[in-house]
Amino acid sequence: MTDKLIIVESPAKANTIKKFLGGNTKVMASMGHVRDLPKSKLGIDEKNNFEPEYINIRGKGDLIKDLKKEAKSAKKVYLATDPDREGEAIAWHLSKILDVDGNKITRVTFNEITKTAVQKAIKEPRDIDVNLVDAQQARRVLDRIVGYKISPVLWKKVRRGLSAGRVQSVAVKLIVDREEEIEKFIPEEYWNIYVKLLDEKSKKIFEAKFYGKDNKKIEVHNQEQVNQILEDIKNAKYIIEDIKKGEKKRTPAPPFTTSTMQQEASRKLGFTLKKTMSIAQGLYEGVKIPEKGTVGLITYMRTDSTRISEEARTSAKSHILEIYGEEYYENRYYRTNKEAQDAHEGIRPTYADLEPEKIKESLTKDQYKLYKLIYNRFMASQMSAAVYDTMAVTIDANDYIFKANGQNLKFKGFMTLYVEGTDEKQEEEEGMLPELELKQEVIRQSIEPKQSFTEPPARYTEASLVKALEEKGIGRPSTYSPTITTILERRYIEKEQKQLIPTELGKITNKLLIENFTNIINVEFTANIENQFDSIADGKENWRKIISEFYGPFEENVEKVEKELQHVELVEEVSDIPCDKCGRMMVYKYGKFGKFLACPGYPECKNTKAIVETIDEPCPKCGATVQVRKAKNKKKYYICENNPKSCDYISWNKPQK
Repeated sequence: MTDKLIIVESPAKANTIKKFLGGNTKVMASMGHVRDLPKSKLGIDEKNNFEPEYINIRGKGDLIKDLKKEAKSAKKVYLATDPDREGEAIAWHLSKILDVDGNKITRVTFNEITKTAVQKAIKEPRDIDVNLVDAQQARRVLDRIVGYKISPVLWKKVRRGLSAGRVQSVAVKLIVDREEEIEKFIPEEYWNIYVKLLDEKSKKIFEAKFYGKDNKKIEVHNQEQVNQILEDIKNAKYIIEDIKKGEKKRTPAPPFTTSTMQQEASRKLGFTLKKTMSIAQGLYEGVKIPEKGTVGLITYMRTDSTRISEEARTSAKSHILEIYGEEYYENRYYRTNKEAQDAHEGIRPTYADLEPEKIKESLTKDQYKLYKLIYNRFMASQMSAAVYDTMAVTIDANDYIFKANGQNLKFKGFMTLYVEGTDEKQEEEEGMLPELELKQEVIRQSIEPKQSFTEPPARYTEASLVKALEEKGIGRPSTYSPTITTILERRYIEKEQKQLIPTELGKITNKLLIENFTNIINVEFTANIENQFDSIADGKENWRKIISEFYGPFEENVEKVEKELQHVELVEEVSDIPCDKCGRMMVYKYGKFGKFLACPGYPECKNTKAIVETIDEPCPKCGATVQVRKAKNKKKYYICENNPKSCDYISWNKPQK
């Protein structure tokens, strides 16, 4: 008979914790969820207080049998699934199917897979938190109702196989709305005037930018204004009117949350959200390190908290003092967002002494990159601010004002280790200005007016979309990656050079949903529901009551829409290409692999054609038309229309004149 049976989700996690537990202990993996709602039907009894009809997941019969057998022969069963709502729900489902006395089953959680954390958790078991389970059930039931009731409307009016989802549809809406902003955007002209000035004492040249006149800011919008300013200062002397010297501090970013990790890994490493979470999962569950065995290298990677434990803080302090010295250390606490669940810590390394370089050989290339990012970000979060000397100068030229700024990095502090990335264009680092004096004349070397135009808002990237979803309160750490993965796989959006662009299918689907389900496919509803899930998790709300309040008006809306759309035919986009079998003008359709041409005479005429994208530049080898195609990884490549018959031209790069 086994003393202890410990059940976790994955074999990797099981292997890591086995070595921490002596005695007659067995560790098994549930391989994720063991029960779920059926795929073939709604699986929710609306007439019986929305009771979910859970079934064992297909293909898990033998595993469930083995888990039951081991649970029966164990003195105590510890459910050690992940420390979040999803993990709590898996533990609850396991407790329902193991078929053993409830007093024998207990719940344990740990935020990091280290010997100390695991042994402490086993000594401090608790009951399954039904409030957390109910919060997860509420999400699952609500999302199932929305998906299974709205999706058939899309099947009838757009095409079969489409899906609508509470969070995914709002994410698509954000991307479509942004595209519409870009299409409607009208650029506005503006000008900057830059002057290069010489300090005769130091022989240094620095640049100043036009500000205004008589200490009032002037915006320059056309060539006439520029010409007038240039005429007025043609023979002007440039006099230093004001000098402000100071010191500026730059403080480090807090430890990673799920979303900030996903954003930085996208910006700095070029990782997709899915890839980031997969690699982080592996680092959390354990990596084999020589002489140490399998080691969990980071804390749990689904979190919206920046809080860190006192033990981790102490460990970071010792490491920073030893490697960098006392002037580089600062004990920092970070305020967690008021919306955060704050169930566990921010993402950090589990062992401060396991520096990325030390264990590089034990990690894959991508594991090393992400681990280094997490490690350096955490260590930097406990380091001193970077310090700059700054100088701001105001220059007068015939009552017109120019301004120049300079800064010089005096102490690197945390920047020795890590600097946070950004989605915005980076300004070049300003150098220090020469030592100037009040009323000093500086000599004009050149003046350059520069015409620019305002730019439309940038398209979302995976990183900036996650940031927007988080800021608007849509979804939670565990949902960002699957949401974006789903809308890419459904071809509602596509990715071009990191930018997320809505497809025609995405635009059509979005239009249909927002015109008919405005109360559900919107930011406010989605964010409000997330807050209600949080209230359920806190034990303040009953999940069935929330579903019931939502269901009545929603069901009425679905019935109304189905009646209204009953006689509405989707207007298909007609092409200028005739069907070569029956002569009708072909229409654009959307299939599993995107847009294609089909004969509108279906089913009498079943002719279809692929849409071939071409470019204006001819083939550099034979002069024929060059086609644009996509590889399996969705990356575009360029190929001659005669390939492979009479020309072998093919390239990742667009041919140039």
